[in-house]
Amino acid sequence: MEPPENQSEDPLAFRLFTEIGIIDQLARNQLERGLPDGLKVSQFVVLNHLVRLGGEWSPARLANAFQVTKGAMTNTLQRLEKRGLVRVSADPRDGRAKRVIITRAGRHMREQCVKSVSPMLANLSREISGKDFALALPVLEKIRKYLDSHRS
Repeated sequence: MEPPENQSEDPLAFRLFTEIGIIDQLARNQLERGLPDGLKVSQFVVLNHLVRLGGEWSPARLANAFQVTKGAMTNTLQRLEKRGLVRVSADPRDGRAKRVIITRAGRHMREQCVKSVSPMLANLSREISGKDFALALPVLEKIRKYLDSHRS
């Protein structure tokens, strides 16, 4: 099936970002339906970030990393803290600042989340080869790095 005439005339980079946007929406929807215990995608991505990169993070640094407002990040962190998945405490060097650290329960929840979405990923992997994923990943990483280094 041919794409609509006007879409085929769009710049290639625009078409790529359109596809990435649609994939993001579809993946977030499927991910959230598969997350355990009513966890939201916004909460999972914070847990995943803290596991991947480790260390203590300020709420402001997390908000910047996710390109959300400080208020939105504070809300997400409060929900995670209420569930015992992160600990938010005063920065010992600057009592006005806060530090966020993932708890053992948070690490466990992140692992549960990964396991809960494994069937969806397995289904996808049956349709799209590891070779195709391996070919796409370097290009996507390059785009991410470019966009990250050119934030305003």
